[in-house]
Amino acid sequence: MDVRVVWRRWLARHERIRDVLPTVPVTLVAVAATAVGESGWHEPRWAEAVWTALSCLPLVFRSRRPLGVALVTLALDLALMSFAPYIALTPAASLVALYTLAVRGSRRTAWIVGVAASVAITGVYSASHPDAVLGASSLVRLDLAIAATALGRAVRSRRDHLAEARARVELAERTREEEARRRVTEERVRIARDLHDVVAHHITLVNAQAGVAHHLLRTDPDRAYEALAHIKETSRAALDELRATVGLLRQPDDAADSRAPLPGLADLDTLLGGIRAGGLPVTVTRTGLPRPVPPATGLTAYRIIQESLTNTHKHASASHAVVALEYGVATLRVVVTDDGRPRAPQGPGTGHGLIGMRERATALGGTVTAGPHPDGGFQVVAELPLSLAPATV
Repeated sequence: MDVRVVWRRWLARHERIRDVLPTVPVTLVAVAATAVGESGWHEPRWAEAVWTALSCLPLVFRSRRPLGVALVTLALDLALMSFAPYIALTPAASLVALYTLAVRGSRRTAWIVGVAASVAITGVYSASHPDAVLGASSLVRLDLAIAATALGRAVRSRRDHLAEARARVELAERTREEEARRRVTEERVRIARDLHDVVAHHITLVNAQAGVAHHLLRTDPDRAYEALAHIKETSRAALDELRATVGLLRQPDDAADSRAPLPGLADLDTLLGGIRAGGLPVTVTRTGLPRPVPPATGLTAYRIIQESLTNTHKHASASHAVVALEYGVATLRVVVTDDGRPRAPQGPGTGHGLIGMRERATALGGTVTAGPHPDGGFQVVAELPLSLAPATV
């Protein structure tokens, strides 16, 4: 691991040591500065170095109390300039405190204190030294105080930008994960809907045809044989649709297998043939201008008709059903009506078949209503849009 990373982590765990750490370089600079004279190196002025080190002690609390520490260190440095101008160096502790206040405090507070400190330091230094207010030494101290505040604000801005960038990255990552979970949930619900439609429809037909075969086996073997043939055909169709539905779960690099296309309105005659073979006569009417529809609309219409007729077979004891396809300018209206006995009203959320029909229609921007017909029996009405772009569902 990088030594700098280890060092930063260690300092992050030891806040007091990190806060007082600037005392070391500041004291060393003070010792070196007092040891330099016009004639070269000489004995350091230890009183100045010791005072510089003592003025840095409040820095141990600079992270937790940046404003208080800035005011205390500034007061100490100004007092030293006023009462002992001959040993006063650059107010290093105040500069560190101003930098910390700029990094941790608000921008307004940092600049108010920074500007006030720079004016105070310059004024006290000019009053206690023979230099003029606009002298080089006074201006250096003014610039240093302003520079400490500006540097702290620059560091704060950089940290804020990095924090915002990290937050955006984390938000994008969470959004991707949530989107992936949402897509998985939608796909799971869609596949469950398909499996429900396929299994419920074909098992209902197989059950009805098996009942017919059982009833006619002794009295009319030919018709019983025909019913068994329909059972074979219906079960084969169920296996084909199950294979096609489950095939959607395969990945592109999976082994090749037979994948039948999903059904649509072009397969409506085959669907109704199976219903009729199960003993329920069905009539189909078409109004408007019949034309090709988007695959998503065709599949949804097919499944709604399939589920409606399956429910008629299971629950209504109907003697006849009518499927009406009404082609409008922008919508396809599918109406399935039977003459069976009245069924209990099914409101939203009752019955998986009706829920599935509503979900399919809503996903396309359409609607489904279902309920008893005024003239008896039951009716399902679906309004599906015809303006969808061709898509795979």
